Amino acid sequence: MAQRIHFVVDPQGWCCMGVIIFVWLYNTIFIPKVILFPHYEEGNISVVAVLCYYFCSLFCIASLFRASVADPGKLPENPKIPITERENWELCYKCNMMRPKRSHHCSRCGHCVRRMDHHCPWINNCVGEDNHWLFLQLCFYTQILSSYTLILDFCHYYYFLPLKKENWDVFVFRHELALLRISAFMGLIILGGISRLFYTQLMGIFTDTTSIEKMSNCCEDISRPRKPWQQTFSEVFGTHWKILWFIPFRQRQPLRVPYHFANHV
Repeated sequence: MAQRIHFVVDPQGWCCMGVIIFVWLYNTIFIPKVILFPHYEEGNISVVAVLCYYFCSLFCIASLFRASVADPGKLPENPKIPITERENWELCYKCNMMRPKRSHHCSRCGHCVRRMDHHCPWINNCVGEDNHWLFLQLCFYTQILSSYTLILDFCHYYYFLPLKKENWDVFVFRHELALLRISAFMGLIILGGISRLFYTQLMGIFTDTTSIEKMSNCCEDISRPRKPWQQTFSEVFGTHWKILWFIPFRQRQPLRVPYHFANHV
């Protein structure tokens, strides 16, 4: 089943996404030019280090674009409600439509989203049932790429042998220190922010609660059954194969949920 394209018209979200894309382009262009390629040519690093950096960069930008245009779980205007599941639906008082429980109305997008976690301006989209896995991948690969960049910045000055700069580009040679300081500053800011966000996302999956449910304290029902963490992660990523949890180039297939968990999905 092909994934539906979801595009949000929001200038604020476009600006936030533009900042993320600028940071990604900056590190993808200047870090290889300043550190990776010169040290590779002089034998200080292997081709594996160069390929790993580009793979992390590719997976990061792929998960960003897919999370931003993927349908988060928008409900249709006239949803067909199975008779056996009517008790698990409720009325949204903002859009006056029936929706499954644990759905939420996004005031910025103007519609209800199944199992909505939050609206993220950095991807200009809601994070819901159908694109939550892509948002997690984005957080994961952003941490990897930021950490990798900071390690390269550190090693360039304190570990690698000095470079022979005769063949360097004039602009890079003159502004090397400024370029790396900007890269390190952006890496620290993004790594600190995204690590905290990624931690809260993981804790939400472990406890089977969304960010909106945590803020509204609507999940304090002690009779609610607890799922094993493998089940909750498999439901988010749409597969039991753990290796596929890290690949953004695929289609998510919703898993069938056991009956005793049906009232909480």
